[in-house]
Amino acid sequence: MTTTAADSAPASGAAPTAPAPTDENIWLEDIYGEEQLAWVREQNARTEDLLEDADYARLEGEILEVLDSTDKIAMVSKHGEWYYNFWKDRQNPKGLWRRTSWDSYRSDDPEWDVLLDVDALAAADGVEWVFHGANLLRPEPGQPYRRALVALSPDGGDANRYREFDVETRTFVDPAAGGFDLPTAKGNVSWLDADTLLVASTAADLPRTASSYARTAVRMRRGQALSDAPRIFEIPEDHMMAIVAHDSTPGFERTFAVDWIDFFNRRTSVLQDGGWVQLDVPTDVNTGVHREWLLFRPQRDWTVSGTTYAAGSLLAADFQAYLAGERELTVLFAPDAHTSLQSWSWTRNFLLLNLLKDVSSEIRVLDPADSWRSSLLDACPPLHDVNAFAVDDEDEAEGGCGDDFWLVATGFTTPSTLTRGTLTRMTLTGVAADGGASGESSSETPAAGVVSSHAEVKASPSFFNEADYEVQQHFAVSADGTKVPYFQVATRGLVLDGQNPTQLSGYGGFEVSRTPAYSGTIGRAWLERRTAAVPGDGLAEGHSRGGVYVVANIRGGGEYGPSWHRAALQENRHRAYEDFAAVARHLISRGVTSRDRLGCVGGSNGGLLVGNMLTRYPELFGAVSCGVPLLDMRRYTKLSAGHSWIAEYGDPDLPEHWEFIRTFSPYHQLKDGVEYPETFIWTATSDDRVGPVQARKMAARMLAMGIPNVWFHEALEGGHAGASDNRQAAALQGRSQHFLWKALAEGTA
Repeated sequence: MTTTAADSAPASGAAPTAPAPTDENIWLEDIYGEEQLAWVREQNARTEDLLEDADYARLEGEILEVLDSTDKIAMVSKHGEWYYNFWKDRQNPKGLWRRTSWDSYRSDDPEWDVLLDVDALAAADGVEWVFHGANLLRPEPGQPYRRALVALSPDGGDANRYREFDVETRTFVDPAAGGFDLPTAKGNVSWLDADTLLVASTAADLPRTASSYARTAVRMRRGQALSDAPRIFEIPEDHMMAIVAHDSTPGFERTFAVDWIDFFNRRTSVLQDGGWVQLDVPTDVNTGVHREWLLFRPQRDWTVSGTTYAAGSLLAADFQAYLAGERELTVLFAPDAHTSLQSWSWTRNFLLLNLLKDVSSEIRVLDPADSWRSSLLDACPPLHDVNAFAVDDEDEAEGGCGDDFWLVATGFTTPSTLTRGTLTRMTLTGVAADGGASGESSSETPAAGVVSSHAEVKASPSFFNEADYEVQQHFAVSADGTKVPYFQVATRGLVLDGQNPTQLSGYGGFEVSRTPAYSGTIGRAWLERRTAAVPGDGLAEGHSRGGVYVVANIRGGGEYGPSWHRAALQENRHRAYEDFAAVARHLISRGVTSRDRLGCVGGSNGGLLVGNMLTRYPELFGAVSCGVPLLDMRRYTKLSAGHSWIAEYGDPDLPEHWEFIRTFSPYHQLKDGVEYPETFIWTATSDDRVGPVQARKMAARMLAMGIPNVWFHEALEGGHAGASDNRQAAALQGRSQHFLWKALAEGTA
């Protein structure tokens, strides 16, 4: 084994590097080393002996039944006349890529045309392929879609092999006949035309960034080796990644390149007259293009020609006019203290805005042909997450569906539904622009504006007795006085005596919002699970308790837009942890739970969150489930894709940054003599984003310190998700849920 006390001293004249603390577990950073994997297997066996009892087997089976359900909604994407779907179930654990017609899809039992059986492919190739999507080539006008680039990961990680596929013959195009077949690597691929790809890749010895992503992009002709393709775009090594893409919208064909500097800063260029023309916007202004329109969403307040636009607003300009130097911007959305823009989607003629108002959905439709008039899409019940997006904005056929949209709605106790609607411009009350009467299901009938007629297409099945539970929203007050919302899902008439096993979930990073969502797994594995009746616990004789599930909407996330996110960046990271701790205290003060009955769970950045609950607030929690986590914040930039997150956390090599980073580096905050919660740390060997290293080292240090009730498990495949099929996902979720239940409800973990 090897230990290290410090990184190498900086070269003469170089900026000083923060000293690295002693790391007795650095030997575990050899991910596939024999000695290291032997340690993993030893810990796996120990954890499986604890957790995989008869109750766990039953729980895993119930979760797998949810994941394998053939009644769940098969979500589709439309290309031409076909509706494509990727599907996994018990008979097809790796999945089927398939398609069907619209008439068939809306029936109770669609007839699916299977294009690719990934299980059969994996068996034939001897590779555990994981399907990561397909990119279809736009055909010539009047022709059907035929060619696609299929992304396949050999282990569930982020690196993909891209292979050309013919959807009519249902076969891969033979490379010997000129078929595209790109080696496994991180990167992206876009069709330029039928015989040319735009490729950003780390394969063929192409340079990579310090974040392990593609640094260059090439133009690759059919039959050409990737190594021989001419380079067309390159970014500095310390930037995150290079991306190239071609917009093939008829009449608006354009090629773009993105220098993704870090998670929140990027430069976008468009190819004109053989050269790249950079869009003149600050790097922290996100941009989007649709036909003639260029959209902007600034991450910070942005001043243009003397006018300041708020962070999180959405602005529009004519694309060509803006490129020519004009700066006439139209405000499409302006945030307020309660409302944020989460996403947008274009139909052929309209713009759909998906908003959150105190973490409940609101959808508005804008009409650029009517001075961007805004109309409410009345389809969002309170405390639900509802998202609208186009079915096929490029369908221009007569009687086509260019202005059709999908509506996906879900809530903690509401199984997801899929609705399809059509947007119509209104000019008179109740009268459509074409003179026809509006439908009875129209969302509103203004004197002018846009209305929708829509109908439910599919509904997910129920996996637990949702009527027994109610959803509440509460607000906790954080250390600096900020009100922090959270959702509570619990049995109706919950007894507030502090004895309810409660699972608190959070994320708090990268402007990711935690919104209401139905989970059959949470319903079965937590809400409906019952404690044994205990005499004197305040319940009526013969009664028992179910679990309480809580989601905290802490800063660092995107629930209130970029300002909510930026409030917890780098030196202000502690605000996210103070918010989460405030929610924990509020649950305890309300009598929902107590320290011994309260557990927290999080993955990835959420793993860092709960790692900080473990080390900073051990007095608040009885158990911590910490998944695929960041934990060693001194070396995170040197592990897997960690360098790409410097904008979020800071650079630990800089002494001034390490001063604040070390305060939220759980690996360095462990102390002797502290009563820590029971801890389960889980990860995956093939995770090439965060990697398994930090989880390994944290568990090893805690075990060496003699901290009791520390458990570790590492899935040997599955990537950052920790699972590449439903069986693995059921096992992963089952272990986490069973650990928390045993620790909080039974006290036996």
